[in-house]
Amino acid sequence: MNQQVMMRRLMKMKQEMEATQEEIQETPFEASAGGIVTVTVMGTKEIAKIEIDDSFEVESKEDLEMLSDMIIAACNQAYKSVEKTTEEKMAKYQALLGGFGGGLF
Repeated sequence: MNQQVMMRRLMKMKQEMEATQEEIQETPFEASAGGIVTVTVMGTKEIAKIEIDDSFEVESKEDLEMLSDMIIAACNQAYKSVEKTTEEKMAKYQALLGGFGGGLF
């Protein structure tokens, strides 16, 4: 294969990969825990929003601990969604670039 053709293909693939990464970063991922807490995390793994259902009432220290646990669980679930989506969408690039050292993601 001609080197110029190969370079054009690599540049196109690089642009597609960057566009995919940008799409993931701009995507909101939502997760819920206990029907009380809903967390929205961006593809950059930054927390964008935490919502607590109005029906939740704090009556004791245990309620605060439970709320804390639900927030952590929802965040972890959202982060796993980000990772799964990233792996799925970037898999084709990783497979194609595997011969160039791998481990890019």
